[in-house]
Amino acid sequence: MSYLHNAGVPFDVYKGEQPLTPTQLIESSQVYDALFIAASDKLDRHFFESCRHLKAIALMSVGFDHVDLAAATEQGIPVSNTPDVLNKATSDIAFLLMLSVSRDAFNRHKSIEDGDWKGFGSNRNLGIELYGKTLGVFGLGRIGIEMALKAKSAYQMKIIYHNRKPNLEAEELVDAHYVSFEELLSQSDVISVHANLTDQTKETFNATAFEKMKSSSIFINTARGGIHNEQDLIQALQDQTIWGAGLDVTNPEPMASDSPLLRMPHVCVLPHLGSATVETRNAMATLAAKNLVAALNGEQMPQVINKEVYR
Repeated sequence: MSYLHNAGVPFDVYKGEQPLTPTQLIESSQVYDALFIAASDKLDRHFFESCRHLKAIALMSVGFDHVDLAAATEQGIPVSNTPDVLNKATSDIAFLLMLSVSRDAFNRHKSIEDGDWKGFGSNRNLGIELYGKTLGVFGLGRIGIEMALKAKSAYQMKIIYHNRKPNLEAEELVDAHYVSFEELLSQSDVISVHANLTDQTKETFNATAFEKMKSSSIFINTARGGIHNEQDLIQALQDQTIWGAGLDVTNPEPMASDSPLLRMPHVCVLPHLGSATVETRNAMATLAAKNLVAALNGEQMPQVINKEVYR
């Protein structure tokens, strides 16, 4: 807000406790030239056809699966997001989940609250070690690279990955090896998801995928909950098809408070904390504001998703 103010851009802030309905969002947008979206409001074709006067939309997020980019481009509306600035913070959460699941930390904490700390037992509360194991990255982009660097540095983990196409620059950075999706499933001790949610990646991790993973493997998702089928994940954990799971994103989201995942061993769930640090959220907000100011000044956004609007 300080950046917008200093740039001479007048603005209003929605302070309601409940999200605007699609109709309310369309109606309220009629009196503005641009929108700063800090939530996951769905911006579909109907929205863009109803708000074709907008000069820009700045998302305070990396993900944009809630935005119909084709419709935005048809109306000549540039849409920006905030990549890069949250890479380290989000990879921290993936690393935290990996380590927490490997030692069943969340559930051991709950056992103390439940008065179930029974003292030492040689076969009690056993976890698994990560040293020298294989990390499989699904989506070796900016965040995936940060996760791989941490895993390699801390635990000397071997890095394999699967993308739509090989990422040669990333391979050099983390000594990663490109494998097929089938090989990623069968060879990984930990699979960490860092891909965008698209029609191609939706529920990629389902019953069929979990059945091909090691029974000692850990599934981590800090990208988008829609990339895994949650009921299939629950079943895989109950059947001990895989060892554990760490989720910062769920399907659906928010997760219901009575979800079986919240009471299962070797499972850690967080409420979408990936970028939730003061430093990272400030950086995201500033980048979004810079994008907005540029657009309102008739300049190209420094970071724009649908670059074709400028062509």
